[in-house]
Parts: sequence; structure tokens; C-alpha cells
Amino acid sequence: MIQSITQDIQNDKVLSEKILSFFKRFHVTSALKAANAYKKKGFPVASVFQYLFLLVFSNRSMYMNLMLGRNLPIFCKDTAYRFMKMGCINWIRFTTILSSRIVSQSIYDLTSDQRVNAFVIDDSMFERGRSKKVELLTKVWDHAKACYCYGFRMLTLGWTDGTSFLPVNSILLSSEHTEKRMNEDTSIDKRSTGYRRRMLSTKKGTEAMLELLNAAKSAKIPADYVLFDSWFSSPKTIHAVKNLGYDVIAMVKKTPKMKFLHNGRALSLTEIYKLNKKRRGRSRYLLSVMVDVEKDGMTIPAKVVYVRNRNKRNEYLCLISTNIEIDENEIIRIDGKRWNIEVFFKVCKSYLRLAKECRSLSYDAMSAHVAIVFTRYMMLSVENRESQDERSLGELFLYFSDELADITWLESLKLLMELFRAVMKKCLELSDETISTLVDIFISGIPSEIQTMLKAA
Repeated sequence: MIQSITQDIQNDKVLSEKILSFFKRFHVTSALKAANAYKKKGFPVASVFQYLFLLVFSNRSMYMNLMLGRNLPIFCKDTAYRFMKMGCINWIRFTTILSSRIVSQSIYDLTSDQRVNAFVIDDSMFERGRSKKVELLTKVWDHAKACYCYGFRMLTLGWTDGTSFLPVNSILLSSEHTEKRMNEDTSIDKRSTGYRRRMLSTKKGTEAMLELLNAAKSAKIPADYVLFDSWFSSPKTIHAVKNLGYDVIAMVKKTPKMKFLHNGRALSLTEIYKLNKKRRGRSRYLLSVMVDVEKDGMTIPAKVVYVRNRNKRNEYLCLISTNIEIDENEIIRIDGKRWNIEVFFKVCKSYLRLAKECRSLSYDAMSAHVAIVFTRYMMLSVENRESQDERSLGELFLYFSDELADITWLESLKLLMELFRAVMKKCLELSDETISTLVDIFISGIPSEIQTMLKAA
């Protein structure tokens, strides 16, 4: 009976050259250690992380790999599950450190000093619609579907220079109201990172935003502005961000409840608009006024720009900037960089299987899944920036998937060749020189493209 050859291949052997280079160049393993990701026993944390990182490029889940017996990890599935559920790992710190290294080593030095770097803050729906036993699950209003869905608000802080976008950190927000949170685990150790992560998830979005910004500031990621949508705009938020040392450029709601000091009077943006003369012609903006943002007796000077709404000509949008030295067109241009985070959400959901790959009920596991998806996007963003590739990030993702599929196919061919050698040596009792000659004859008869790939491997 012929004995089959055991497949003992380390994870980094099936990594493509560019993916392996990304892991080594930015020291992903040391970033994991800095985030308190250590192994207690068994396999290295880096091996488990690499396997989970590569799953999306193989177009199969870990479950399907185990069912089909292909691309099997060197560890059992429970090892991966335990890794995902580890509450001691600080995933916010991990992604913040990794993005800081990428900015400092790959992007910042190649960027002109005149280019504006900014943080972008926004949230997106992290849907878990078919499960009601997920930890801290709540009902969230989905603006795209115009209905309530079960899931979380994925509050994300990103960094952009206008060309590249990097996710810095994020938190899956549940409800701040105890009665609206489902399956809350009260047995978590209050001294652990997992408990602090859960406490952050139950805060208001504006408060959690400041926590993410503080983490980015501690990592010394260079940025001049913080950009966000009208959902986060309020005098309290503007003052808090300004106190952190960043200027704010944001869209502001035209609500009568929000007042700004204009010519010594507390007025809403609509009232200010009616009191001032508008610009004529086809200017990009209708009006620009100076206001003071007041909170708890403290005021910050700011500039409000009323911009034409291209979708509805009879309406206008309001932008506010705490940097009053720049002109109105520059404020509009910098605010346009917020679109990069929308592209990021689209790529993560359409290609990187955000919220679809992980079906765990654990809040820690979902946080780990988000960090893994962010790492995949960082790699695609670096490749897109450094190669000056005209392809979109989605096309680059498919390129990496095809490349890894070729490598997996080559590994299978190598195993067959080793099996071929073992069979001839055992059954035909041939010498090693004769077997090598037969193998060379076989290889010479296959197509030249496959020969080249085998030699390169």
C-alpha cells in the first residue's frame, strides 16, 4: 500500500512575494506583540494571523478548506477560534501602530510638504441581521436601506493625504442604553482590555471618536485636520477636537437648535444666511461668514462657508473650518477628501468580506475580524500607492487572489512530483539519479509557462 506524503508546509510558503514583503517590511508580528498578542502555548500568533489574513484571497472560508481538505492550516480550527476570541488583545492599538508605520515609512516622506494630511471620521453599518445571540447586538438605523437592522455602527478613523487612504482604528458601537443592548456579558474581568473595549462600544459616537483620535495622536500620525460629517458636528465636538491640537473642517446641520455667535448675536446657520448678502454668478460657494463657536464660556473663531448643493440647486450645504487663514475654495477642496472613507467602506464590504467572513457571536472575535480586514486594506493601499498602479483597489484584490491561487497550484504540483519520486523509488527500486532523469524528462514535456513558474518557485 502506497503511503501518502504528509503536507507540512509553513504558512509563509504560500504567501505571495508582495504579501510576505508587506508583513516583513512593516513588522506585523511586532505590532501584534505590542498589542498584547502573545501565545500561551502551541503555535505562534503570527502563523494564525497570517492564515486568517489570507482566507479572503483564497475565495474560501476556513470551514470550506477543512471540508475540502485544501489549504489546511498547520493548527486545528479551535486554535483560530481561540485567537479571535482573545479579550487581552488591543486591536485598536494594533491597527494604529501598523498604520503609523506605513505612514512614516512609506507615504509621508514621499508626499509634498504642501499637501494637507487629515484624519477622516465616519461610521458604517456592520450588519448581523440573521443572528440575535451576538454579544452587545443592537438595532441600528441603516441609512442606505432606510430601516432598522440588527448589528453595530462601525465607527472608523482613517488617515488620508488626498491620494492614499489608510484605516487607523475603529470600534463597533452598540447602544448607549442598557435596555437596547442584547446578550451583554457581565462576567468580563473589569481589568481586561476586552472590558474596556466593551465599555467604549457603549459610549456615544462623539465620545468614542475622541478616544480613537487620542490613540492616533499617541502614535504620532501626522495630520493637520479632522474631517467629519454633520452627524458628529456640534460645538462640543469642535471644541474637543481643537483642544487635541487639530483643526476641524466639517459639514454642519442647519438646525435651529445649534447656535453660533455672529456679530455679537447667537444665531442659527439659517438665520445667518438670511442676514447676509450672497455671491452672484457661478461661484462654488454662496456665502462666507466669520462666527464664534461657543461652549462653556469658551469661544473658537471659525469660518462658515455656504456651498451650492449640486443635487438640489435651491438648497445649500454648510461647511465650518476652525482654520480661518485658508480661503473658501481650500476649505471645500479639503472637505472633499472625506470621500476616501466611503471608497474604503465599499471595498471592505464588496471585496474583503467585512461582516460576512466572521459569524462568531463573540464581540472580541468581531473586533479581531475588523482588524484583519483593515490590515488587508492597508496592504492594498500601499501597493496601489507605491506601484502607481492605475487599477482600482478591487482589481488589485483580484490580482492578489489570482497570484495566491497560482502559488497554491504550484505547491500541489510539487507534492505530486514528490509522490511520483517516492512511488518510483519504492516500487521500481530505481536510483536517485535515474529518478531525477525521469523527472527532468517529464518537466521538459510540460508547457513552457509552467516550467518558468516551477523554476521561479
